[in-house]
Amino acid sequence: MTRGPEKQFDVQIALSKAMKVFWEHGYEATSLSELLKNMGIGKKSLYDTFGNKQSLFLKALEHYAQTNLRDMRDRLSADGSPLGNLKQLLHDWQEMHSQPGSRGCMLGTNIADFNTKDGAIAQIMRAYLQQVEDAFAATLSRAQAAGEISSEANPRNLARLLVCTTQGLALVGRVMDSGTTLEGAVEAAISLLEKS
Repeated sequence: MTRGPEKQFDVQIALSKAMKVFWEHGYEATSLSELLKNMGIGKKSLYDTFGNKQSLFLKALEHYAQTNLRDMRDRLSADGSPLGNLKQLLHDWQEMHSQPGSRGCMLGTNIADFNTKDGAIAQIMRAYLQQVEDAFAATLSRAQAAGEISSEANPRNLARLLVCTTQGLALVGRVMDSGTTLEGAVEAAISLLEKS
């Protein structure tokens, strides 16, 4: 059996471009023509490589999730203080979501937008949020072992609080005209962690 012709485009680059379009406009508002234009490929290439619009969206969501999780885990597991790494990550996210034109978190904005009966999308979102929670919980457990937070604290529940707080930062930051609200939320979350 002979192989088909080599692809004339980089699949990962095309997927990253699709991710940015979906992130900016959401699934429903993104047209096929807009995707093709931004990805720099033809309709046949899109269908042959990614399937239909929904399957491309699922791949884009998964790409976003894995890229963000990899960066988050790297930063949280860096040398030094586990609590210090976590605080720096929260401050950086707060700063990022305070910028004018912030798009928020691609998964977070789509959580608010998608049909909850769509099991494939819900599964990706649940898995992403669970992995974020697990990364926070592991970091808080290390902070607890290092004596940076109280031995009485519940790392898993604190991690759940941080998932909800950080998703809120990403959403609220899209409409605020000042970073004061996000800054206050991060300061309160850090203060709670330090007193835990």
